[in-house]
Amino acid sequence: MQPRDRLSAKEVQVATLVWQGLTNKDIAAVLRTSEQVVKNYLRTTFDKLGVWTRLELALYVAGHGGASWHAQSGRAGIAPAPEWEGPAAGEGVAPKEGLAKAAAAAAG
Repeated sequence: MQPRDRLSAKEVQVATLVWQGLTNKDIAAVLRTSEQVVKNYLRTTFDKLGVWTRLELALYVAGHGGASWHAQSGRAGIAPAPEWEGPAAGEGVAPKEGLAKAAAAAAG
């Protein structure tokens, strides 16, 4: 059994959205819930996967299939965030660009 198999459907969805580069506020908007609920999902996801940070979670998802990670975990019915297209101009870097930079920095 893979550690990701212990995650609930919402935890898988939140992990996928973190991998896509969404903030807790953005994830809360996609899930139509509060930021505190997102933080709770992240805490339990971190515990189940043995990671400590959002970056480690994003790298875990990337290393286990990235975009198809939710399908590989048996949760194919979970849609990531198709309507989310990244921050508005001037609000930061686009999700995949930011993840690529973070992964490059982590790789050394």
